[in-house]
Amino acid sequence: MRVHVVSDVHGRADALARAGDGADALICLGDLILFIDYEDNAQGIFADLFGAAKAEEFIALRTAKRFDEARAMSAALWATLDGDPRDHIERNVRKQYQALFEAMPEPAYLTYGNVDVPRLWADYTKDGHHVLDGQTAEIGGWRFGFVGGGLRTPYRTPYEISDEEFAAKVAAVGEVDVLCCHIPPAVPELLYDTVARRFERGSEATLQAIRETQPRYALFGHVHQPLYQRTRIGRTECVNVGHFRGKGVPYILEW
Repeated sequence: MRVHVVSDVHGRADALARAGDGADALICLGDLILFIDYEDNAQGIFADLFGAAKAEEFIALRTAKRFDEARAMSAALWATLDGDPRDHIERNVRKQYQALFEAMPEPAYLTYGNVDVPRLWADYTKDGHHVLDGQTAEIGGWRFGFVGGGLRTPYRTPYEISDEEFAAKVAAVGEVDVLCCHIPPAVPELLYDTVARRFERGSEATLQAIRETQPRYALFGHVHQPLYQRTRIGRTECVNVGHFRGKGVPYILEW
C-alpha cells in the first residue's frame, strides 16, 4: 500500500494535481488557501487586493509581533474597498478553492488547516474526497484518525479553536495506526520554525494521545521550516510531512 501525504498546500494547485501520481490514495492535512505569503509578498489574497508593498509592510508588523498595529493597518486597507471586507475575502477564497479541489486527486482523505474555511469545502469536494475531522477511516487495512484546525493564537487565522474543542476531537479519534493532524504535538523541537524564528502552537492533547495509544505514525504539517522534521515518542514516528507549497512533493507512506 502506498499513500502520499501533503500539508500546507497554500495555493499550489499545479503540484497538487500530480501529488497522487503512483499512490493508492492521497492524504491532505489542510491549509489549502494562500492568504499571505511570507516568502513572496507578491503572492496571496492580501497582495492581490492591496499590492506587494502593503503585503510586505503587513508581514513585517506581524513578524515583529506588533499585532495591534498590523490589525489597524489591515482595517484601514479594508476600509478603502467597496462593500463588506468579508465578501472580498470569500470571493477570493472561493476562487482558490475551485482551482485546488479541481486539481485534488481521487481518492483523497482531507482535514482542515488553521488557514482554511471549513464551511466552504462542501461546495467544491468531489465524490472521491473524504473530509474528516475528529473522525477515522480505514485505508489499506490501517486505521487513520484525522484532527483538523489549529489552536488559538494572536494571528487569528480562520480555523483556530479552543484547546478543549481540539482535545475532544483527539479523544473522539481514539486508538489508530496513523494519527493525522494539521498541527504537531507539543514537542518544542517540532514547533520551532527556523526561518520565521518563532515557536508555533502544538497540541498537548495530541502529545498525550501519542504517549498513551502509541500509533505507528503521527503525521502533521503547519510548521513550514521545522527545527526537527521528525522525532520518536515511544514506538510512534512523528513526522512533519513538509511545506507542500515550497517543496511541491508529497511525503510517502508505504506498508
